Amino acid sequence: MSDKGLGRRRVLTGGVAAALTASTATPAFAATGEPRAVTDGTPLRAAVLEFEDPWTKALGLAELLRQAGFDVIPLDLSLPATEQPQPVDLIAFGTFTNNSDDYLDYVADQAESLRQFVADHRVVLDMAQSDQYGAAVAYLPSGMAAVRTDADYDTIHPVAAGHPLVQGLRVSNGRLFTGRNASPRVSYETVQEWRSMQVLMACAADGFPPALLEGQFGAGRFLVTSLTVDKVRNSAGTATQPPAAVADSQAFFTALHGYVTSVRSGTAPAVRPTPMPPERPVGPMVGHTETDSALIWARPGLDPAAYARWNCAYRERKKNGSGKWHTVATRIDTDNDNTLIAPLRGLKPDTPYEFSLTPVKEAVGFTPMTGSFTTSPDPDRPAVVTMGMGSCAPSVPEPVWTKIMEEGCDSFVMLGDTPYVDSSDLKVARQKHRTFLVQPEISQMISSMPIWATWDDHDFGGNDFHGDYKSKRQNRTAFVNYRANPTYGQTADGQILRRRTDGEGVYTSFRRGPIEVFLLDPRWFSRTAPSWADPSQVTCLGTVQWDWLRRGLRKSTAPFKAIATGMVWDDKQNSEKDDWGTYSYEREAIFDFIATEKIPGCFLLGGDIHVSRALNYGPRVGYDLWQYIVSPLHDSTIPSLNVPSPYLVHSAVEPHVFLKLVADTTLAMPTLTATWINRDGERLFEVTRTAKDLGHTNYSRRRP
Repeated sequence: MSDKGLGRRRVLTGGVAAALTASTATPAFAATGEPRAVTDGTPLRAAVLEFEDPWTKALGLAELLRQAGFDVIPLDLSLPATEQPQPVDLIAFGTFTNNSDDYLDYVADQAESLRQFVADHRVVLDMAQSDQYGAAVAYLPSGMAAVRTDADYDTIHPVAAGHPLVQGLRVSNGRLFTGRNASPRVSYETVQEWRSMQVLMACAADGFPPALLEGQFGAGRFLVTSLTVDKVRNSAGTATQPPAAVADSQAFFTALHGYVTSVRSGTAPAVRPTPMPPERPVGPMVGHTETDSALIWARPGLDPAAYARWNCAYRERKKNGSGKWHTVATRIDTDNDNTLIAPLRGLKPDTPYEFSLTPVKEAVGFTPMTGSFTTSPDPDRPAVVTMGMGSCAPSVPEPVWTKIMEEGCDSFVMLGDTPYVDSSDLKVARQKHRTFLVQPEISQMISSMPIWATWDDHDFGGNDFHGDYKSKRQNRTAFVNYRANPTYGQTADGQILRRRTDGEGVYTSFRRGPIEVFLLDPRWFSRTAPSWADPSQVTCLGTVQWDWLRRGLRKSTAPFKAIATGMVWDDKQNSEKDDWGTYSYEREAIFDFIATEKIPGCFLLGGDIHVSRALNYGPRVGYDLWQYIVSPLHDSTIPSLNVPSPYLVHSAVEPHVFLKLVADTTLAMPTLTATWINRDGERLFEVTRTAKDLGHTNYSRRRP
């Protein structure tokens, strides 16, 4: 769940008209059908589509343009761009307008008229952000492109410092627009890919990713931006940003007025397209790791035709740097989005290793992809495992990942919304995974410990999406491409899948020393068939996954067994249906199975709700059954979902939280300690349970 997952809304032109009415009065002009003069003193005119969106709760584009010297009218959505009722020099789409059908329908139907409009010494400014409703700017001419991705930034840097849209703006410590409130961020859904456009501003000092792009077509210009500088007031006209931020926005739109004037007169500087930087390598990522093996995943980013074959060298990591190197060969898999997996075998239990990935053919300037990990302890020997877990993660630089490493976690489980995909487009989904994994702190973490993952609604498809989602297979393909789990669900006839894209679901399980984790998939099968627990109801898990879970729980000898999903195991008590309260008949059947089979050591894990909680359901399975909810890793909390419950023991409405699980079987009575920690290292709360607490009635530690 996420505030980004709010559904699309239809925005009527009346909303735009209301925004304009709240501003100073606009003089009426009769449409003459004649070309606008450039130097006769006639004011420039802007046609605007904007609305107060459900995220920022703000607007301001029309008024800022008016203050900059434009006459402002609503964009008439019934007419082509070239046939507006009054002569227009600028068409401006406000922040998040592509969440409305009005925008999507207009740019689809009027793509050609928008190009004709620009070609005739005019400008289109597009501030629409939401990539899940159209990542690519659809109406750009052939050969020109701008594609958004789900990455938000708080920093903007000038790139083309001498450009008319940049040179007059206030710069503080090398950054633009520094006086704004934290919400909304200054850049939403930043552009990741472009062609034939010049980068004028960027979110980082190195010029990537872009925040403002300029493209030339005919005698006019397209401007595509991720900036939210139009959002400075509410619908009542009250400023929602500090005076310095309002002044920065006014300065930008004043510069825009001068820029449009120069485009109309043919004196605007020529556009010098900025080439895309070389594709960034993604990874390496340590995947599923056992006592004697490990999977190393990467997407090197080199041309797969020229660099198809790769070597992974690995050795035991010793303090003196000695150790014999071993090498395994692997290949780029073009069917899996040019990724590779190197299987390392013949390893020792509970032993640190280092590795290095290089192409067989020398690539000038390529830096080897290196990392390290520790294999799983022997399950029959006493051990301490420190496993991190989390859900609802950002796709921007974030120190919470560094704190996970500093806390000594030797492995990590992603519980869903990791990342937010919110798209039915396979290309977009793959790009979202790449954007997520290349963040510096995440990249460092995934190259230094084993990573396992399941998904929740936003990486499955979208907010509160279920198994009846028609485009789910595209996102499953992307998930399989960008993870190195031991398995990925099963085929319809129950065959285990290891790296195939034609399977059903993404559920899997793994054992790391004292802990076995069952990562369920409550999305893929939900609402697709009658329930195995109650045929009068729809299923959540599906019969194949239920049979798999029963087999796994029966044969598990792990002292501690985590049954994990992105969904919470009770009722969120809101209008959404993606929780185990909706499928209570299957939840209770799972609990009954554990109790009837007398399976010790079970506890529940959930995420999704942007609140962290610990609940004790009492002796529901023959011993106290606990649920640990950990959410979010990002900065957006939802206090309303911290609902009352007779089972609630602890809760915290806190951003940037992860769960640290320490399983210790070196003690006479093994313990499992769960600690909720924020990115500052603050302990929010903690729960410790012993093997006896979790139903082990005659536990005896096995010694070597």
